[in-house]
Amino acid sequence: MQKVLYPGSFDPFTLGHADIVKRALGLFDEVVIAVGYNEQKTGWKSVEERVEAIRKLYKDEPRVRVESYTGLTVDFAKKLGAAAIIRGVRTAADFEYEVQMADVNRQLTGIETILLPASPQLASLSSSIVRELAHFGHDISAFLP
Repeated sequence: MQKVLYPGSFDPFTLGHADIVKRALGLFDEVVIAVGYNEQKTGWKSVEERVEAIRKLYKDEPRVRVESYTGLTVDFAKKLGAAAIIRGVRTAADFEYEVQMADVNRQLTGIETILLPASPQLASLSSSIVRELAHFGHDISAFLP
């Protein structure tokens, strides 16, 4: 059974992130959404709250697992026995950065990184944009899975 890790301290509550998970499920047997924990960073929800909210989103998809982790993403990927790390790409800047990180990960650990773009109509929907819209009182229901 091939599983991949979809890491980040992001909050995948948007259609753009859900689209990337859907694409990953088309390629692999299992997707582990990994919510990173870093004491220096604070988010709009705790790690536990994010993990629980993401689990609710995927409660009907048995091939998606949600975990929290600390430390290096590649170490967690190894611990899970992941075949690769999935990274979502939404912009040209994302792509350039992720290609560089993929090379570093491969050289240090041998773990491959697969860059998956969101569908073009969803590519600009990042969690930070949706959170900002919600903060200013806009209806965000159209952006949520």
